[in-house]
Amino acid sequence: MTPAPPLVLLLLGLMGAHATLPAVHAPMDLRNAAAMAAGLCATRPTDLVFIVDSSRSVRPSEFEQVKVFLAKVIEGLDVGPNATRVGVVNYASSVKNEVSLKTHRTKADLVKAVTKIEPLSTGTMTGLAIQFSLNVAFSESKGARVKSPDISKVAIIVTDGRPQDNVKEVAQRARDAGIELFAIGVGRVDMNTLKQIASEPLDDHVDYVESYSVIEKLTKKFKEVFCVSDLCATGDHDCEQVCISTPGSFKCACKDGFTLLDDGRSCSACSGAATDVVFLIDGSKSVRPENFELVKKWINQIIDKLDVSDAKTHVGLVQYSSTVKQEFPLGRFNNKKDLKDAVKKMAYMERGTMTGQALRHLSEHSFNPSQGSRPGVGKVGIVFTDGRSQDHIGDAAKKAKENGFKMYAVGVGNAVEDELKEIASEPTGEHYFYTADFKTMTQIAKKLQINICQEENPCECDSLVKFQKKVEDALQALTKKHILYLQEEDCVSKRIAALESKIV
Repeated sequence: MTPAPPLVLLLLGLMGAHATLPAVHAPMDLRNAAAMAAGLCATRPTDLVFIVDSSRSVRPSEFEQVKVFLAKVIEGLDVGPNATRVGVVNYASSVKNEVSLKTHRTKADLVKAVTKIEPLSTGTMTGLAIQFSLNVAFSESKGARVKSPDISKVAIIVTDGRPQDNVKEVAQRARDAGIELFAIGVGRVDMNTLKQIASEPLDDHVDYVESYSVIEKLTKKFKEVFCVSDLCATGDHDCEQVCISTPGSFKCACKDGFTLLDDGRSCSACSGAATDVVFLIDGSKSVRPENFELVKKWINQIIDKLDVSDAKTHVGLVQYSSTVKQEFPLGRFNNKKDLKDAVKKMAYMERGTMTGQALRHLSEHSFNPSQGSRPGVGKVGIVFTDGRSQDHIGDAAKKAKENGFKMYAVGVGNAVEDELKEIASEPTGEHYFYTADFKTMTQIAKKLQINICQEENPCECDSLVKFQKKVEDALQALTKKHILYLQEEDCVSKRIAALESKIV
């Protein structure tokens, strides 16, 4: 007996799960409660069209796996005429509208329709399929709703090959029409094609899987894409202090006495303080070129949080490996755009890891007035490394802190936490960070807060206290003299009075 295809088993499971439910319409709050109990979330009203490649390179068994993926994404949606409407476009050399946005209004009907889709097994005309979807699948005659800020238009394209037509211009037309495009590539897909199709940011809209057998792992991602929840309540935000919920999104704010910085997330009590910040970046061969690009993005994330200007924050950049290279000194770039462009142009050195040598350079050169450092402003060093130093760091790290620099240490992968703690300023818990994976460095960028307040000179404070004490002592001495004088004057007056009595 031939085993049932995966999609049939999934369908039987879905039908069985709902077979005993009475055919009644629950009030909205009860339906929401049921959705939550089933592990679902509310979804924003969306017109969603799947555009599925069924060219000859997609085997029948692989196409079955694509249909399982579609069914599982559909099962996570809040399907209905006033919620999410779903359509499916099947393409190869030709295009076929399998399911219109207006055809099926329930999940069960949608999944049944998906099971019946057959592969076309010819060429790969991805551009034609996107144009068809724009003209037909997203048309009002096929069930699409009138364009509105309250209704999302989304297309998810699944393909495993290089298209035989142009996709760049037609994808741009679709995006210009307000359609958000997700591109999923499988196997030997042309990655450049996916990038030409997808909406920005590409990191959120381009996905790749090695084979159709693992495409199901993307189900969770797309359930989250369509979820609308209270992001402040779930903690799925990066506001430093206060999160304010908005429909399907959030905005950040700060507590009284703090200022929201340009990144829209961070707060500072010292936004007016001038600061010199120097990044000391490990460019050793263990970092690898692809990770070095992530490090540059991480630097620019931190720059976005700084109040960069001629009068406020200045930024310098030093890269090190077996040698030390100043990429640019403090004060050369005094706006974020020029700074970030300069960071992007930094070339990877790819040699050893001489962190001690780099720290000595920081102490002796980077914060020198000849290198743009300003007298009387706070100094911050941010050291990044991915491995153990090949030279001694203790003396250089100590000197940097003795010079009054606030030192942050950030490590990834094989970085040694004891070395990071040795570099970091006190309290070390607030000044050193570690993560095992370069891809999670964005979390460190969110946590790392550079707040330099203009502190009083302790020497000036001591002088003021001493002066105040001298004044108080002098006043007390004068008071005592005055009291003694009054007492003596009273005594003299009494004596005079006594003498006058005797004379009389």
